[in-house]
Order: sequence, then structure tokens, then C-alpha cells
Amino acid sequence: MKTKTAFLALLALVIMGCNATKNVTTESSENTITEKYWKLTLLDGKKVTMAANQEREIFFTLKTDSNKVTGFSGCNTFSGEYTIEDGNRIRFKNMAVTMMACPDVAVNEGSFLEVFELTDNYTIVNDVLSLNIGRRAPLAVFEAVYMN
Repeated sequence: MKTKTAFLALLALVIMGCNATKNVTTESSENTITEKYWKLTLLDGKKVTMAANQEREIFFTLKTDSNKVTGFSGCNTFSGEYTIEDGNRIRFKNMAVTMMACPDVAVNEGSFLEVFELTDNYTIVNDVLSLNIGRRAPLAVFEAVYMN
């Protein structure tokens, strides 16, 4: 009887150990914010579509090794730095933007770039990224685009 009890106790410890290991996992690549091309889909709750005369879609990427953010805001390119903290907290700083004039492109770059000033947290669900301030509705929503 002691052998059976010892075996059951050992089996329980092994099972609990396996479960503990499963719970301490890193972010899956699906829920990783860095090293992805994030295409803007919603800004201030409104759908964003690319204008016919727009050079390319509005996007940004975060580089893990240098903590740099780069992207395109509809007319100009931008870059800066970011920091990520526990609890999906994110901050952008030292943002710089080229100063090209694009009078024929109907894009409100100011509203888009303001997102990086205001954002303090993010959420990712199924390759959809929301940049948020506090617990309010998302400032901007992006979808991951994978290049083949």
C-alpha cells in the first residue's frame, strides 16, 4: 500500500510540474508586437483605406535589437524609440518625421502621429494590435502583414 501511495504522490508531482512549466511560457509569435509589419486599419474608430495616389499604406515596425520604431504615415516616414514594460505597457519617444508636402494625399498624418505620443499600452489578439491610452477605446488598430 505504501508503494502505491508513493507512486501516486510521485505521479501527482510530475503532473503538477508539467502544468507549472506550461503556464510559464513566453509570448507566442502570434502575440509578439516586435519584428512585424503593422498596417493601420482603424484610426480614432474610423476605417482607414489607402488613397489611390498614396505612395504606400500607413504602417510601422518595432525592431527588437535596437528598440527603434520606423514607419510611414501617409506622406512622410517617421522613426523613433520605444520601450516595453510588464503589463503590455509601451512608450514611444524621440519621434522624428520627414517634412515632405503631399497636398494631393488626403491623410491626416497629425492624428496618426499623435497616437505615438498618447499611447501607453497595447493589446494583441490574433495578429490585431490596438494601441491604447488608459482603458479607453483604442487610439489606432493595426493588423500584422506577413511578407512571403
